[in-house]
Amino acid sequence: MAVTKLGINGFGRIGRLVFRAAFGRKDIRLLLPTHLWALTLMRFFEIQFRTWPISHGETHADGFLLIGEKKVSVFAEKDPSQIPWGKCQVDVVCESTGVFLTKELASSHLKGGAKKVIMSAPPKDDTPIYVMGINHHQYDTKQLIVSNASCTTNCLAPLAKVINDRFGIVEGLMTTVHASTANQLVVDGPSKGGKDWRAGRCALSNIIPASTGAAKAVGKVLPELNGKLTGVAFRVPIGTVSVVDLVCRLQKPAKYEEVALEIKKAAEGPLKGILGYTEDEVVSQDFVHDNRSSIFDMKAGFSLKRQFLQISFMVR
Repeated sequence: MAVTKLGINGFGRIGRLVFRAAFGRKDIRLLLPTHLWALTLMRFFEIQFRTWPISHGETHADGFLLIGEKKVSVFAEKDPSQIPWGKCQVDVVCESTGVFLTKELASSHLKGGAKKVIMSAPPKDDTPIYVMGINHHQYDTKQLIVSNASCTTNCLAPLAKVINDRFGIVEGLMTTVHASTANQLVVDGPSKGGKDWRAGRCALSNIIPASTGAAKAVGKVLPELNGKLTGVAFRVPIGTVSVVDLVCRLQKPAKYEEVALEIKKAAEGPLKGILGYTEDEVVSQDFVHDNRSSIFDMKAGFSLKRQFLQISFMVR
């Protein structure tokens, strides 16, 4: 079995989720988060609140985390080129700081000895974007730096693909009701960057409209939908799990139940493990530990006409 050595740069929400998802896998041997304090905090969360699966971990000041018999090296470098990826023979770096989002910036990891880099957010240049279940099979192994898009794009794209392949999408509007993010403020003040006044309002007591490029990004991984989707976001005061609501017009008339059936077939077939399907009376907290990219909530959707429908789905 081939083993991939994985490094993680940035240990915020995404970096910790990558750590947790990769920790128990036998085909991933080495993890290198770059903030020792974050690992200590993660262990504290596990002990106090059962949040993370590393209750037997020990943090050490000399730069590693010991979890059972697994020793995870830890570095604290702001400059990616100074992280000794090459010395540790790291194959892939997950760039999850949200800072190094161009080829030029992300290439600093290559200078440090990493072989490849995956951005965990949409790029700010023409870096290729790949979404699992959508276009990952088109990945060219010669590409050293790629993006995995945003969580919202990973949620929307599988549903859009299923609907478009079977019925065709003429156009659509997406609304995401999004959990709070790390760059929001807990008291009113100037937003980070100082340009978005709404983003500077208290995240704990407001529903905050925000822009999002998630729907447009679907067109980059599904070219046939380029220019057909757009959307808006609302940041709400919850800690995790977001909702994506898509209203779209179909090329081929179909009952809502027919669309739902196609989604169910995909969830149980080619997109199993990526796309989910449920008819249960669920709420957002039911998906806190769900590893799938998107879960279609059959009972939360409806159709106005046979070519005009609304569907809802969850993303962690």
